[in-house]
Order: sequence, then structure tokens, then C-alpha cells
Amino acid sequence: MDMNRREFLQILAIASAGGFMLNNSASFAATDASRMYDLPRHGNVSLLHFTDSHAQLYPMYFREPEINLGVGAMRDFPPHLVGKAFLKQFGIRPGSAQAHAFTSLDFVEAARSYGKVGGFAHLATLVKQIRASRPGALLLDGGDTWQGSAQALWSNGQDMIDACLELGVDVMTMHFECMYGAQRIKEAEEGVLRGKMDVVAQNIKTTDFGDPVFKPYVIKEMNGVPVAIIGQAFPYSTIANPRYFVPDWSYGIQEGNLQLTIDEARKKGAQVVVLLSHNGMDVDLKLASRVSGLDAILGGHTHDGIPVPIPVKNRGGTTLVTNAGSNGKFLGVLDFEVKAGKVASFRYKLLPVFANLLKADPSMTALMQKHRAPYADKLSEKLATTDGLLYRRGNFNGSFDQVILDALMKEKDAPIAFSPGFRWGTSLLPGSTITMEDLMNQTAITYPYSTLTEMSGAQIKTVLEDVGDNLFNPDPYYQQGGDMVRVGGLEYTCEPNAKMGQRIQDMRLNGTPLDANKTYKVAGWAPVSEAARDKGGEPIWDLVARHLRKEKVVKVSTPNVPKLKGVAGNPGMV
Repeated sequence: MDMNRREFLQILAIASAGGFMLNNSASFAATDASRMYDLPRHGNVSLLHFTDSHAQLYPMYFREPEINLGVGAMRDFPPHLVGKAFLKQFGIRPGSAQAHAFTSLDFVEAARSYGKVGGFAHLATLVKQIRASRPGALLLDGGDTWQGSAQALWSNGQDMIDACLELGVDVMTMHFECMYGAQRIKEAEEGVLRGKMDVVAQNIKTTDFGDPVFKPYVIKEMNGVPVAIIGQAFPYSTIANPRYFVPDWSYGIQEGNLQLTIDEARKKGAQVVVLLSHNGMDVDLKLASRVSGLDAILGGHTHDGIPVPIPVKNRGGTTLVTNAGSNGKFLGVLDFEVKAGKVASFRYKLLPVFANLLKADPSMTALMQKHRAPYADKLSEKLATTDGLLYRRGNFNGSFDQVILDALMKEKDAPIAFSPGFRWGTSLLPGSTITMEDLMNQTAITYPYSTLTEMSGAQIKTVLEDVGDNLFNPDPYYQQGGDMVRVGGLEYTCEPNAKMGQRIQDMRLNGTPLDANKTYKVAGWAPVSEAARDKGGEPIWDLVARHLRKEKVVKVSTPNVPKLKGVAGNPGMV
């Protein structure tokens, strides 16, 4: 994004004039609920958007990151603002419900005051309320919806498919959905979803002849206005996740193909064209500057809840870039006024879904209970209690990640452990019981195998450098949207602004510098290789559950975070 800070602030002012207003009320009375969710209609085209719900059907707690560093041109800009810097940027009053929804500040106290967020029954109520004032409004699912819970995993995603149909999703794109395998997602698309929900992905092609695997886009008419929804699936699926689930599909960003798709939709009469994206926000911001003809990008993958659309200039005009957070915690509402075949104005609001303020929809509740019943006993098993806050999200580590790392090191008798930098996973307040369901909310994937590997000091550094480059490469197209691999046992220094190969420094084990030529036992899980799958390591949830049953009470320690270098004053760090 090629603009200075003054230009960015000017653009935000323009966005505010386009209809952004935050409710800063600190009270949580019923009257405040009506104000928070009373959203007057604007224009004649309305798009409702949620993303990255990660199969969380029930209300939960989710702590936003306290570290989300921006490097290079992205420093000082959304989404790389946290805490007080975030509140100041967007004019949100500290201590308000919105402050709790969008930041990690005073999380435990605020969570106990404002309650849980999300839950499909509460989201359904909000969707119905918004749709009632917006005839023809489209509900868009940005992906990572069918994965993230035990119930979704054990039902092969069926619980989430049924929930999305009940919710009234019109169009979806995907990421982790593909990790159920090509056959499963095509089966759903051609079966239960046919005629009810469109699956779109212009960037998924066959590896042999480059044929489209899914519809690149759909055109829906809303109040006489043709609206094109183009799909952009996660472009790095075959790198960041096991390729063996989709061996015959290729992904990628595919700028040229996207431009051709936009142009085709315009030629077919689309007066509004939006990209339903699972790229991650930094990638979307760059993409918006390089293609023309998009009115907006409704983005996901990086779990960034951003209350204001970011306008990005390109050769064709301006594209609005949004990102709607995660876990069913937010619903984005984008209203366009279309006149003479063009977008004349817009209004956008990202609504937090507070379970205490929205009644549970009875039909969705009944469906959720039906799907939960076969697994209820297993999910409710009490494994341990926690004496502190358990969370995941953050660039380098989280306290629930630390629990997983500690379990790996102890159960595998390894001095070092790695855990993936997944951004999904719910939070638990101090004093909470850790159930099997809670553990599965951190680990429920289709490649859960635990591993024990002999690695040299040089190999360990290579792994950390590779993942660090995925996170901190100044070119967003080289980022894959996850967080840094979590590390147990090993201490190190990280310099995010350094060049590839130079970010990871001073690696130490028990105070002793790591020897590049010496081998170390390293425990881990979620390997992407087919060979690792074939070894059939113990599922991570079984390993961690065994550890928790022994511990009984989890004494939450400070997560093992590297010493950071060269990031003083970065607003992406509390």
C-alpha cells in the first residue's frame, strides 16, 4: 500500500463520511443492544459477511492479539494495530463493549462484564434482523467455516454445512474446507448445497489442463442491480497444508486470471463486483492496488477485525478492503447505493456479535442440539482446570499453545517442541474447566499426528527462518497469513525487520547456545508431508488430554516468546 500516514488518515476520514460510526456506549443494557444493532438501510445493495468461524457453533471467548507486528510499508497501518493504538486509530472509547470486541485490553475483566461472543444461534438472529430491513441482501461466507471443532471434524463438516444452510448463506469460498479432501467438498457442492449455496473460487484449477474446479463467480440480482461475487480461495493451500488432500488442484493468487474474471463479470452486466477472499488482509491490500474493477474485497484468513474499510487506489479507481474477524464474532454489513450502473456511495459497519444482547434463534438452536447430541458425553469430559487465562492468538505464542508445547515435551521426552502458529482456537478464563471440547477447539484438524524428530541446530534455525519469512516478508505475496511457529524449551531472539536468514538469532537451550552441527530431539504435530501421515503418530488431542488428566490443574506460565529486536514503538505490539 503506497501511501503515507497523513494520506491514510485522510482516507479514513473519507470512509467515516461514507457512513462509519462507532457506538461508544459503555452501558450494556437492552437499550444499548437496540442502538448497537439498529442499522438503518442505505442504498439498494447489501452484502452481509462473516468469515473464519472455525466451526464455533456456540458462544465463546476469543482474545484478540496483543502482538500483530507490521513490517515494511505495513507498519503503522491496519491490520497491524493493537491495544490502545487500535482504539485511538478508530476512535473507540477504552472500556467500551467495542474496545473489548476489537482488542485484548483488560480481557478477563471485560469478558466477565460483557459475556461471550458469537454462536450461530445468536448470529442467526442478527442476520435475520439485518435482512428484514434489506430485501435481497446476500449472506457471504469467507471460508474456514467447516473446521475448528471436534463436532465438525467427527461429522466430516456436516454440522457446519447444515448450520450454514440454516443461516441462509448464499455464497462461500474456502480454505480449511479443502482439508476434508477434494472428494468431500465436491460431494457437498454437487449434493446438499446445489441450488442453495454457491461455492466460488476463481483461483482453483486442475493441475493437468488448468480447468476451473468451481464456479469462478456468480451474478445475483438485488433490487434490480446485478451483483457479481468472485471467489478467492486461500492461495497457499498446497504449501501451508497437506497437498495430499487436493493432489489434483492448483491454487495461487492469479492476478491475471482475476482481472479477466472481473472484466467478464462487468461485460455480463454486473454493476457491483466484489471479491469474496480468503487471502489474508495484507495480501488483499496489495491485490486491490494491482487489479481494477473491484468495488470491494470482503476478506478473511488473518482473523483481523477492522471496523473501517480501507480504500485502496488502483488504475481503475478505488477498492474497499475489509476483514471481518473470526469465530462468528462479527458480522460485516456493506451497503452500496448504486445509481446509473455505478456505486455512488457506501456504508459499512462491522457488528460484534454479543451473545448477551442477541436472543438465540430457536431453529438454529434446535439444529445445533441435534448435531451435538451424539458427541455430548465425549465433548464434556473434564480434563483439568486452569488457574490463568488460556488463549492462542498472537504473533509468537499464546498460553494455550504453551500448554500444548509443555505436553509435547513431557509426553515425548523432548527438550524442544514446535506447535503450528494457527490463528484459530478459543480462549478460557481463569478458573475454567478444560473439557475435551476446549482441547479440540485448539487441535481439531484432519492431520493431527504428533511427531518426534531428530534435528540439527542448523535445521532448527532453517525452520524458524522459513516460518518467520512467511510472517514478516515485506512483500505480502510471500506471506501465508499464519503466526510464528510456537516454540517450547528453546529461547531465541527475533528481528522481524531483518532479511531472510538473519531474523533468528541467539538460539539457546537451557542457556547454552544451540550447536549447528549437534542433533536435538524435537516434538511437534500437524505435519504436512505424506510420509509423516503414513507414520501415523498419535493424534495431538490424545497426547495433550493424557497430559492434562495427569496435571489436573494447569498452572499457566508466561508463554515462551522470543526476545524481539528492532520493533520498539511498533503499534502492533502492546
